Amino acid sequence: MRVLVTGGNAGIGYFAAEQLASAGAEVVIGSRDPAKAESARTAIRSRVAGAKVEHVRIDLADLASLEAVDAGELDAVVCNAGVALDNPPRRETAGGHELMFGTNHLGHFALVARLMPRLAPDARIVTTGSFAAKSAKLDFADLQCERDYQPKRAYERSKLAQMLFAFELDRRLREAGSKRLSVVAHPGGALDALTPSRPPVHVRGAGQWLRGLPMRALVHGKDAGARPAVRAVLGPDVTGGQLWGPRVFGLRGRPRLEERWTNLTDDAAAERLWAESVTLTGLDPLG
Repeated sequence: MRVLVTGGNAGIGYFAAEQLASAGAEVVIGSRDPAKAESARTAIRSRVAGAKVEHVRIDLADLASLEAVDAGELDAVVCNAGVALDNPPRRETAGGHELMFGTNHLGHFALVARLMPRLAPDARIVTTGSFAAKSAKLDFADLQCERDYQPKRAYERSKLAQMLFAFELDRRLREAGSKRLSVVAHPGGALDALTPSRPPVHVRGAGQWLRGLPMRALVHGKDAGARPAVRAVLGPDVTGGQLWGPRVFGLRGRPRLEERWTNLTDDAAAERLWAESVTLTGLDPLG
């Protein structure tokens, strides 16, 4: 099995790549930074004997560059990379899209469209969503927060857009009679302070670990946060259109199958988002 993990050089993406390599998968780390990707390869190989790990440059904020992406034939894609901004001002991608919406959603929308011809007939496309999006709602009159920019809300909307796209993708795949699956996973609450060290990718000091201990009953580390996505890639019982997340209140614990959140059942919004995304990117994953 050959799997591309976007953002596999750090955070949840790194641990998804490590866990997939541990399961025997060939892993392709998608990253815009070759040095960070090489550090991740080194860390994985130090822990997984015989790990097969490659790197391909992917910059989701630069849609034009995605045309040149060549990750080879793939059995699965984990759409994990993303950006989160905490403070104003509003920033844009090279193509003029709001940075979080343009990277997290439009970047993956365009990447999937570019990769589709190289995906196996039964490939899995796994999208990493976020618990932060559970109460979000898209505003189609201001989809890219041009009139009212609030970073936290913009991030939540970008992740909701990713998840709605994934569910709409699966609906269209089923309609086309395809055996490919589109699945959504989310990490729950994943903190650096509860994440084990993986030098040089991530180093957790003793003080950081102690400060994170009071939160352990509610959330977990990024290693555990990666497990729902890995489960969605490897699980023999996984079917298209599912949502996988942590077992305990959706925040921590082993992966489990969840019911779609209320805002993820809005098929009309998902269909409209697809049409808007085609217009904004000039690409249609199934066109």
